[in-house]
Amino acid sequence: MSVIALKEGYTGEIRDRIENFHGKQLLFVGWEDHLMFCAPHCIPVEASTPFRALVDDLLPAMYAAHPDWSSVELNAAEWFRSGEAFTPDFDKTIGENGLGHKAVIRFRTPGLNGIDGSCS
Repeated sequence: MSVIALKEGYTGEIRDRIENFHGKQLLFVGWEDHLMFCAPHCIPVEASTPFRALVDDLLPAMYAAHPDWSSVELNAAEWFRSGEAFTPDFDKTIGENGLGHKAVIRFRTPGLNGIDGSCS
């Protein structure tokens, strides 16, 4: 994330450059309408990671504690990349799906609106 300094002299080393993550990149992942998770998770992944591995392995590890998770059908989820709707190809990699370093993806699960509809 870039910084726009209001005054001259704002300097510093940028520490979240991709070069600092040993071949991985940061990916921010958020589940819409589920306030049990106050912000997107930030995970280090390789660009070569299959999107299906994100869906089948990483997302359950992050969200299984939520009571709605057992009803989630990620094939029917609505996906957003940097705020824009997109349809991920589960058989392509994270990089091939256009997700670079510090990309933000969110998914919405229609019909699941948080604990007791807290986000409806």
